[in-house]
Amino acid sequence: MTAAHAEALTRSVEDYLKAIYHLSLDGHAAGTTEIAHFLELAPPSVTGMVKRLSEQGLLEHVPYKGVQLTSDGRRAALRMVRRHRILETYLVAYLHFTWDTVHEEAERLEHAVSDTLIERMALALGNPRVDPHGDPIPDADGSIAELLYTPLTEVPVGESVELRRVDTSHADRLRYLAEHGLRPGARVTVSAREPFHGPLSLDVDGTGQVLGYELAALLLCARPEA
Repeated sequence: MTAAHAEALTRSVEDYLKAIYHLSLDGHAAGTTEIAHFLELAPPSVTGMVKRLSEQGLLEHVPYKGVQLTSDGRRAALRMVRRHRILETYLVAYLHFTWDTVHEEAERLEHAVSDTLIERMALALGNPRVDPHGDPIPDADGSIAELLYTPLTEVPVGESVELRRVDTSHADRLRYLAEHGLRPGARVTVSAREPFHGPLSLDVDGTGQVLGYELAALLLCARPEA
């Protein structure tokens, strides 16, 4: 995809491509219903847009499963992901936004700023690899390191890990997690786990906490670096 082609994409198209990127991270095709739910749109309107994006060479149909991004579509989606995550990082680092307030701001700004401004922000930040939530930031060339982490719900009892990524943009959840010290970089030990998706007892940087299964599943961890 040429730079001119990328600049010509509408906000709506950019939102669709970014949504399909997120929905297909696990390797499966994104269905129309999934896309409609993600973007809070009616399925018939999604069907029409998907057809247009396929005709433009940005999507391809997977028979009986849905759609996936073409190489051009993936580059355009990752361009938007980079913009969003650089903006979030800059807003937190320099404008003192909290990590629970930056998502909506970045959603608004990502369509308006130029690539030049994004690259100057990245340079001012020291070309960060992750955003405030631990999400990887794509490189300017469209490559991205999708690191594999372990959900806290799968960490064995008694094992200590480092929280690397928080897989949610919901402000209320982020505020709750921050209040309990559960940010990227925190050292967490699973002290006990109740059965049947029950709560987890944790030691978070030396403080005892109890966390529900649903929230714990959003915390992605790795063994602490030596």
